[in-house]
Amino acid sequence: MDRYAKEVSGGCQCGAVRYHATEMLDNSHICHCRMCQKAAGNIFIALVAAPREAITWTRGQPARFRSSEHVDRGFCAKCGTPLFYENINGGHINFTTGSLDHPEDFPANVHCGIEGRVPWFQTLAATPWLDTTEVEMLEEAPGIKSTNNQHPDHDTATWPSK
Repeated sequence: MDRYAKEVSGGCQCGAVRYHATEMLDNSHICHCRMCQKAAGNIFIALVAAPREAITWTRGQPARFRSSEHVDRGFCAKCGTPLFYENINGGHINFTTGSLDHPEDFPANVHCGIEGRVPWFQTLAATPWLDTTEVEMLEEAPGIKSTNNQHPDHDTATWPSK
């Protein structure tokens, strides 16, 4: 795997766990295996890795679940956000792409674990879009914005800000 000097940061939804990596690997991928589906609570999980020595936990520490003999799944114990997949015998940690502050920087290069891929996955691109923005969704559901506890997509000195 190639290494990129691109620095990244990310964390959980509530902000209790944050991380920083000084470089990333060129392994951005989508895994469809059943174990990843359950870990993400979704039909696939998008992952991209950082070398273990390039990672710093900048706020809190992730909780871990040993999902198989050599694999830990990291998550925030406070809000439940899935944060990573780690082969404990490997040299890197695969972060969930959605936990990155800029997930758009890491488009998937490959699909793996295809034995678990749901049959309708390949039809997603043809599914109609509602073209509804977050602002429009908030207008339709008054009160949500006032109770939103989501951490912003950048490091903060403290959180929550209250």
